[in-house]
Amino acid sequence: MSSIALDAALADIDTVFNGFASPDETGCGHCHAPEETAYLRTPYVRIPVDVVRYYLYEVPDLPHSRLRSSGGTPTDDHAAVMRRLLPQGARAMADGSLGSIAYGAHGLTRADWRSWPAAQVAAIEAFLYAWWQDALTTPEPPYPIEDIFETCVTIARSVTPFLEGWTGGPAADAHLVHLADVWLYDLLSDASPFSWWSDDSEDTGIADLRAWLAGPGAERLRAAGEDDLALRCEVQTLPEGERWTHPYWSNPSATN
Repeated sequence: MSSIALDAALADIDTVFNGFASPDETGCGHCHAPEETAYLRTPYVRIPVDVVRYYLYEVPDLPHSRLRSSGGTPTDDHAAVMRRLLPQGARAMADGSLGSIAYGAHGLTRADWRSWPAAQVAAIEAFLYAWWQDALTTPEPPYPIEDIFETCVTIARSVTPFLEGWTGGPAADAHLVHLADVWLYDLLSDASPFSWWSDDSEDTGIADLRAWLAGPGAERLRAAGEDDLALRCEVQTLPEGERWTHPYWSNPSATN
């Protein structure tokens, strides 16, 4: 059962993006049936969820020779397609009916949606934050918590609002323990924990995640009795030479 805030955010998405379409969309005849592309040209008609899934992860118009490396098939008016899909797409993201997420870059990460009208920008921001908050308070959200986080931050191009808004409670604390362990696998090796963040904001996102984990994140982990994990969160911010010579690695239990 979704939260009041998430229900409100989804209702706002429904209202703000109601009636949009991509009237000149031709689609890719190699990748989609004509009747699938027709949904994108036609407003007010419900789209089958499998078609929503296909197009929600598509890319802006590209030559077919580049499609394999880009991770999708082309759309003629990418922004219009994303607006067309948002009412159903956001609900499917929230309720789990997409089946899986984060297997590719979400289409909104490839759209300059912050340049859209203010009401549309606000609706997307509110949805992402409400979805994240709802997932944090749900012991078993419909998708892995790391996939929800990555989807939110890569669309928003920032980790800050999602880290600063990390609620308390048993479910949120359990998610923090899991995510810290997942992120540290990459961060300790100076690798990115994000598979689908590829624009110039990624470096800032990683730096902000590192700083939060070493500060507020580590404090919360210690309060939850996760001293070992908290110390690793602090160690990952050290220069590489100091990081791997830290006493933690030779005797972790003695540093707790």
